[in-house]
Amino acid sequence: MNDSGDETVSLLLERLREGDSEAFDRLFPLVYRELHRLAELQRRRWQGDDTLNTTALIHEAYLRLSGQSTPDWESEPHFLAVASRAMRQILLDYAKWKQRAKRGGGLRRVPLHEVEAALSGEGDAAGAGVDALVALDHALHRLDREDPRQSRIVECRFFGGMGINETAAALGVSPATVKRGWAMAQAWLYRELARDAAD
Repeated sequence: MNDSGDETVSLLLERLREGDSEAFDRLFPLVYRELHRLAELQRRRWQGDDTLNTTALIHEAYLRLSGQSTPDWESEPHFLAVASRAMRQILLDYAKWKQRAKRGGGLRRVPLHEVEAALSGEGDAAGAGVDALVALDHALHRLDREDPRQSRIVECRFFGGMGINETAAALGVSPATVKRGWAMAQAWLYRELARDAAD
């Protein structure tokens, strides 16, 4: 987090909520280092996409975030969670495009152990492969319909690389709520992914 500029980041976020579109261009450099860390984390998870480097990913996220007409980012952790989600979506869109081009539009059935490795974060999550992460994303969309808070927790913890306290701050909930939601979301996703693998 940006400790030294926290007050400035908060002020700029407030100006953005009030409609000051120029505040975004002043905000971005203040959080760039943290965005770079998030982009590197996202790139590790989506290994194999050599055309989109870390800098390009940050710039794509910048374009998506700056295009929002009325952003409602409440704090730096909230902004970073939204930025992480934008980066994940950029990489996911590209991965889906590559899958369609490679397989003529068909999706490969992903072994459950690949997705479990991705979700648990054990070892190298990128080793699970793009197909596993796409399958996880599909399941995450279903979770979002069932329990949006648990879906946001997974996004922050897994895709955003945030700790319990960072996730709690980003979502405006207690650390205990994050711990409970993370455990429940993992169990739900395992169950869904096992069902998908069996179909």
